[in-house]
Amino acid sequence: MRYRSGRHFLQLPGPTPVPDRILRAMNRALIDHRGPEFAELGRRVLKGVRPVFKTESPVLIFPSSGSGAWEAALQNTLSPGDRVLSIDQGFFAGKWAEVGRRLGLEVLEIETDWRRPVDPSAVEGALSADSGGTAAAVLVVHNETSTGVTSDIGAIRAAIDRCGHPALLMVDAVSSLGATDYRHDEWGVDVTVSGSQKGLMLPPGLGFTAVSGKALDAHERARLPRAYWDWSDMLRFNEEGFFPYTPATGLLYGLEEALAMLREEGLDRVFARHARFAEATRRAVAAWGLENYSIDPGAHSNSGTTVLMPRGAGADELRREILERFDMSLGTGLGRLKGSVFRIGHLGDLNELTLAGALCGVEMGLAAAGVPHTKGGVDAAMEFLVAVSAAAPTPADGS
Repeated sequence: MRYRSGRHFLQLPGPTPVPDRILRAMNRALIDHRGPEFAELGRRVLKGVRPVFKTESPVLIFPSSGSGAWEAALQNTLSPGDRVLSIDQGFFAGKWAEVGRRLGLEVLEIETDWRRPVDPSAVEGALSADSGGTAAAVLVVHNETSTGVTSDIGAIRAAIDRCGHPALLMVDAVSSLGATDYRHDEWGVDVTVSGSQKGLMLPPGLGFTAVSGKALDAHERARLPRAYWDWSDMLRFNEEGFFPYTPATGLLYGLEEALAMLREEGLDRVFARHARFAEATRRAVAAWGLENYSIDPGAHSNSGTTVLMPRGAGADELRREILERFDMSLGTGLGRLKGSVFRIGHLGDLNELTLAGALCGVEMGLAAAGVPHTKGGVDAAMEFLVAVSAAAPTPADGS
């Protein structure tokens, strides 16, 4: 291994780079996780994370990835043989459905166009046909990381309500939380799952589950076996700021700092910043003559852009060239998109210069790998960023 000067550009749609401020917060000695100092930390983060979900309901924090929160959501609300409606909208939606199958649930998948957001009428139609109300839950991904497509959760909730179906609405917000406006309470979501390693700017290792009163009622009736993921244990210990088993104390230190950073910037500003950088990235992609996998302008992701390769060009070869020559990691294509797309992450702790550097790396990589494209993508992104920065209020404005 040889030393490479400068920093590595981690431009994945997660994990995202961890800010120095969070790294410093995590660089602390461990404390007694049954002592009063930890109890204060636990109470602070359990309360402090709720505004990010925009909920007054409990948010449970597991030492896990978002996949663990998937499992917790199903095990704590459902019983063996229950029917679950899953929207086949991308790679991660399919993975959550597979968790359900492994738990012994009957998973019914609604086929969709991966390049478009979930159609609420398709959900309404499937539930209207379920006259007996046998479907116990609907699984939806808010921002499908594999495709770069964001769906309208409020509209899906309205579709469920129109047909009067009792199914729980469960939403994966792993790659949207902290990057795109998310409203657990207002949208009537029953279970929202997320993870630490994307918009929250932390290392992987914390899984989050926001739960509604309806979900807690379902929990009382649920009969799927559970132990590590049991909400009852977690909620009981959380009342005093503790956890039912050894917590990831270092990550909780980091979480407290991440929440402070989001409060200081202001969530609305955080969302606006992500929207600006996403639009700049899309303008670069269009200027290169490449195609955004997401084809509905109203559903383009603020977290990451999935880019289709020209016919005959390999995405993995391009990613390898960029990594080896310019020390930047881009996201790979997943599932059926393997080899045909690459993904540019633009979420978490980044600014205009970080994004410009990342787009430079892509444009240089396209040239170095001999991928057919048009020059000028970075220029298009920079022109947009300069224009919007001139119109945007600055912190000194006090607005």
